[in-house]
Amino acid sequence: MVTTVPGSEFLTSALNAISQGLQIPVVIFLLLFALIAILMLGGLVSEYTSRMKVSVDLIEKLVFNINNAPSIEDVKKIVEGAKIPKSQKLILMKVIRAQSLTKESREALARKLIESEENGFTKSLGRTDVITRIGPTLGLMGTLIPMGPGLAALGAGDINTLANSIIVAFDTTVVGIGSGAVAYVVAKIRRRWYEEYLSNLDVLVDCVLDKLNQG
Repeated sequence: MVTTVPGSEFLTSALNAISQGLQIPVVIFLLLFALIAILMLGGLVSEYTSRMKVSVDLIEKLVFNINNAPSIEDVKKIVEGAKIPKSQKLILMKVIRAQSLTKESREALARKLIESEENGFTKSLGRTDVITRIGPTLGLMGTLIPMGPGLAALGAGDINTLANSIIVAFDTTVVGIGSGAVAYVVAKIRRRWYEEYLSNLDVLVDCVLDKLNQG
């Protein structure tokens, strides 16, 4: 004879109610994640077509040109005419305009400007990382939640309910994993682009600072 622990039926019912109550929010979030993943993929393609590719040779040439420039005004002209992203030019010009500051203040400003760029990239990648990690988790939740009623229906001989539950389970799994996979690829490519961008920016800022320090 099976003994029932007092209150266990209530707890079980509460868990079941919570589990089934999460199904609609999970499906909504999965649809939202799928939409965001599609938009991210489109944004990646757009960013790729408009992205300015800066070679190592170009960075090397700029470093030599800045270092050999006769005056700060010539450095400004070199930066303005350089084939680098506008955002990098803007930061370099801000550093150049800080020539009246002390060496320590210029370097502090340069670090802050670069840190601001890093924070912007981190924020952009953070949204993608959320979908990468949460998407498959929601897909798993969407798989398990309908299986409870589906198995119960199987015990009662209701094959149609079981079939519908399995369809929902498979669909949520595919959407969750697919959204996470797309977000992962987008984040991987963008992280490489941003690291290259920041690396180039570090070199150019250090070069400009060195030129300013030379007087």
